[in-house]
Amino acid sequence: MGTIGELGEFGLIGQLTRRLPQGPQVRLGPGDDAAVIAAPDGRVVATTDLLVEGRHFRLDWSGPYDIGRKAAAQNLADVVAMGARPTALLVGFAAPPGTGAAWAGRLYDGLADECRAAGASVAGGDVAGAPHIIVAVTALGDLGGAAPLTRSGARPGDVVAVRGRLGFASAGLALLGAGEDGPEELLAAHRRPEPPYAAGDEARAHGATAMIDVSDGLVQDLGHIADASGVRVDIDSAAVPVPEILGPDGLRHVLTGGEDHAFAATFPPSAPPASWTRIGVVAKGAGVRVDGREPPAGAWDHFPA
Repeated sequence: MGTIGELGEFGLIGQLTRRLPQGPQVRLGPGDDAAVIAAPDGRVVATTDLLVEGRHFRLDWSGPYDIGRKAAAQNLADVVAMGARPTALLVGFAAPPGTGAAWAGRLYDGLADECRAAGASVAGGDVAGAPHIIVAVTALGDLGGAAPLTRSGARPGDVVAVRGRLGFASAGLALLGAGEDGPEELLAAHRRPEPPYAAGDEARAHGATAMIDVSDGLVQDLGHIADASGVRVDIDSAAVPVPEILGPDGLRHVLTGGEDHAFAATFPPSAPPASWTRIGVVAKGAGVRVDGREPPAGAWDHFPA
C-alpha cells in the first residue's frame, strides 16, 4: 500500500473513508464539505480532544489500531459522562508523509470499531502532513430530550459511586515505563481503555445528580465535581475496588491514575444501580478527602507547575 505521501491527500482520504461504516444518525457522511448529523433533541453535546505522539502514545508501545480505539474512547466517554448517547466523531489526522498507508488504515479501523461499540460513527474529518502523528477528535452526542448530567449537581447526603475499571491504565503505563512485558491485562488497559458506555443510561435512570469521566485520576476528577457543586467528597478507601493484579501500589493507581475512562457519579442515597460501586459520600465543605485526610498527590496535569 506504500506511504500516505505516495497516496496523496485525496487518495488517503478515499482509502480511510471506505473503512468507516455510517450509523443511522449520520444523514450525510464523508465526501462533502461537511457532515450532516441528526439532532432530534435540538441540542448537540460536543467535546474535543487531542492525542499527540510522544505525549499520549508511543509508537513502540502502541499499534495504530489501539491508538485509534483510545482516541475514540476518550471522546466518546466524555459524551456519555454528560448523560448523552454518542452519535458521531469528526477526526483530524496529521502524520509525516512517510507514514505507512496500512498504518493509517489500521488507525481508522480502531476508530470505527470503538465507535461501533458505543453506537456512533466516524462521520468526517481532515488529514494533513506533520512532523509527528496527531489525532484530533471531536465527538457529538444526543441527550434524547433530557437535561445534561453536569458536574454541578451533587448535594450533601448523596452517595458517590464508580463504574468501570480504575488504576489499570496507570499500572500498565508504569510497567511499560519499567520495560516489563506483563501482566498483559494491564499493558492492554494503557493501550486501549474500555469505558462502560452503558453507564450514562444507567446513571440517568437511577437519578444521578452529577457525573464525570475519570480521565485524569479519581481524586482529581471527583475534585471537579466537588468544586462545581460547592461540596466535599469523602472517599472511603476500604470501599474502593483495588484488584490484586494492580500490585502493592494498587490504591495509589486507583486514586491518582488516569486514562481508564471509568465513570464517577453522585446519587441520592437509595439510588445507585447494582452495577456501580459505592465508594463514599457527599458532605458540606470543599475538596476531596480520603479516610478524612488529604488525598495523595500525583494526578495528571498537562502543564504542571
